[in-house]
Amino acid sequence: MGVGCIPKPPAGMARDPIREVPDTFAGLSDTRNSGLIPWRDFFEDDHLVALVEEALQHNQELNISIQETLVANAEIMARIGEYQPKAGFGVGAGNEHVGKFTSQGQSDEMADIGPNLQDYEPGLYSSWEIDIWGRLRNLASSASHRYLASIEGRNFMVTRLVAEIASSYYELLALDRQLQVVTNNISLQERSLELARAQFQAGRATLAAPARFEANLRAMQSSQYSIQQRIIETENQLNFLAGRFPKPIDRSTNEFLDLQPAAMAVGVPSELLANRPDVRQAELELAAAGLDVEAARKAFYPTLGIEAVVGYQSFALAKLVNTPDSLLYSTFSRAFAPLLNRKGITADYYSANSREMQAVLHYERAVLIAFVEVSNRVSLTRNLSQGYGLKQQQVGRLAQAVDISTELFNLNRAEYLEVLTARRELLEAQQELVEMKQRQMVATVTLYQALGGGWRDTGLTPVDGTDADHQFTPEVRP
Repeated sequence: MGVGCIPKPPAGMARDPIREVPDTFAGLSDTRNSGLIPWRDFFEDDHLVALVEEALQHNQELNISIQETLVANAEIMARIGEYQPKAGFGVGAGNEHVGKFTSQGQSDEMADIGPNLQDYEPGLYSSWEIDIWGRLRNLASSASHRYLASIEGRNFMVTRLVAEIASSYYELLALDRQLQVVTNNISLQERSLELARAQFQAGRATLAAPARFEANLRAMQSSQYSIQQRIIETENQLNFLAGRFPKPIDRSTNEFLDLQPAAMAVGVPSELLANRPDVRQAELELAAAGLDVEAARKAFYPTLGIEAVVGYQSFALAKLVNTPDSLLYSTFSRAFAPLLNRKGITADYYSANSREMQAVLHYERAVLIAFVEVSNRVSLTRNLSQGYGLKQQQVGRLAQAVDISTELFNLNRAEYLEVLTARRELLEAQQELVEMKQRQMVATVTLYQALGGGWRDTGLTPVDGTDADHQFTPEVRP
């Protein structure tokens, strides 16, 4: 097999990725894109903004991701060093016993030199593999792309962190409102229980009425503790995301049901390729994989290296630095071309090509996930907005039914079961209304995330101030 004969991978070369996306999100497109809005401008609640700011500084998972970018940054430095000349200083010392009945032994005996020879050799050593085919530069460019991909991976983690904090924050506000709803209903139930007991003592009702009212009251009181526990757990989750130990969460005191979700503009699907950090990460990983294939292919070509040394060498320490008698210098160049048993570099080439195909599929999958997420959440926000208005009407009608049945019961013109049923239905509808408002707010947040919002204007520094990593232009695979 000749040097220029490069084997073809069994499954063929990796294909180009499919980059086309639909023109609209199910017929919806905008000239503006809410994903481009910095998160500080997207969220208007100062308490929520403060939580996100603290999480961006102290969240452990995010800081681990930042360290991963530093590791990728160091890999660039290592790859650049592979195609640059290397130089170093070395000192060697040893002892050699020369046999008497050897040519060197006879020569040493005639020169009155003993059989035990010392050898001292200080010098400067250098080597350089001349990257004539660009293989090492391809590997350095690949490392650069992976470093940039790690930054996009960190940005994607930021979008998820911002969305998770905002979602948990709105859940906490919803739980506060649910607790208030239950507390208000407990007060009404306590008054109804007193009235039922009074009617029983007056002989106007049986014992079943106060018993049922009291049972319903105890159920409401029990649900209070369940909601309080969920509040504590949600607060602790927010504290965990902020990277701190549990403490009370400062939050808005405004009426939760009065909150209005932000008006969202989705732009066009092609903008996802530039806005979504996970898509950008997949694209950079794809470029890096292509460069790895080029580097693996060029491993079949001959390599050219130069080695040089200059220093002193002597068997007598006193004469070590005599110039020019003890001066040592040499240069050596070598060219190597793999001819036989190329299984190792062939396997590397096949593996690199398969990894590139994996990167192609990962990229296409990332684009598809992004499009589906936006489509689903656009539909969700629209349906929740319409359903919320209907749920408000239901709560209003049930509130009227409770007022009427309570008044009739007070006048002894309605059964207690009518009151209990109306109040149970109202409580369930009020809680469902709060949950729907929570889902509405969270859907807006997740749509913002799906559009690629949340990673801009974070103030995070991905590297330690050095920008030497980008001193070359990454080579792009033809």
